[in-house]
Amino acid sequence: MTRADRIAALKAAARERILVLDGSWGVMIQREDLSEEDFRGERFAGHNHPQKGNNDLLILTRPDIIAGLHDRYYAAGADISETNTFSSTSIGQADYGLESAVWDLNFEGARIAREVADRWTAKEPHKPRFVAGSIGPTNRTLSISPDVNDPGYRAVTFDEVYAAYREQARALHEGGVDIFLVETIFDTLNAKAAIKAILDLQDEGYEPLPLWISGTITDRSGRTLSGQTAEAFWHSVRHAKPFAIGLNCALGADLMRPYIAELSRIADTLVAAFPNAGLPNAMGQYDEQPHETAHFIEEWARSGLVNIVGGCCGTTPEHIACVAREVAGVAPRIVPERPVALRLSGLEPFEVGA
Repeated sequence: MTRADRIAALKAAARERILVLDGSWGVMIQREDLSEEDFRGERFAGHNHPQKGNNDLLILTRPDIIAGLHDRYYAAGADISETNTFSSTSIGQADYGLESAVWDLNFEGARIAREVADRWTAKEPHKPRFVAGSIGPTNRTLSISPDVNDPGYRAVTFDEVYAAYREQARALHEGGVDIFLVETIFDTLNAKAAIKAILDLQDEGYEPLPLWISGTITDRSGRTLSGQTAEAFWHSVRHAKPFAIGLNCALGADLMRPYIAELSRIADTLVAAFPNAGLPNAMGQYDEQPHETAHFIEEWARSGLVNIVGGCCGTTPEHIACVAREVAGVAPRIVPERPVALRLSGLEPFEVGA
């Protein structure tokens, strides 16, 4: 299949059924109990920064583990698997002194995922598999000062964040992803830098790809870290005409439901959600069992709230297998047609005439 064929197949599949995303990568990599040497491999054996915990680096040093995880998630029933590139920007990799490896991380991460997805599509042509290029939020924020004594201070500029995302997006595109997934958004201004970087690729002659935008409601306040409600967040990014809008991380499915319901009501595009396996316990572990996560997500599906579901922190191939079984045969959410109106956003949404 060409990429155009895959995108057409993705859109067709989304009209027919609820699509399933993969689950957590961090929890599965932790289970490998890897050493500093595993992370470094031969290529970075003499590097002068510690690398243990730099999960994205395994794309280059342990590609067998990364390919194996894609394989396990596709086998569990996932239609879409993410590249292992959540922190693969020059900003994210600066903590490890690996800014120079960013292109390779993204290109190879996409290539590995593409190879595994194509193998599954060849084996099960009735269920094509797709690759989402994972673009994380970085560890810098454009809307909030890191210095409580200087509210106007920023550790990074918009142009710097834009440039970091542009490099990542170009490499993911050339590596063969089908979708850009801008995820775990806690600061909408960071997301806008990523969105601009992705949309600007078209001006450079790159084929346009579907864009999936996924925010994070950080706690029971119902807001992102930069202060927006779910509806205000949607108003802020709707101009990008995303293939899907949704939420992930921070909350389990039970606590995330009201915010997914809100997006389902207002968004005139697909709605996606991949919650954590509940909230972490005192040791930072996730106790919610696969059937429990699947039970919550099945209720979302039968209530007509979602088009794409999956898992975030704490979820495993077993969680995704349960989710896939529970949503199989359930009709996807019907995308509503909303009247044209002037809709604005700050921290709160505003609609003229509402």
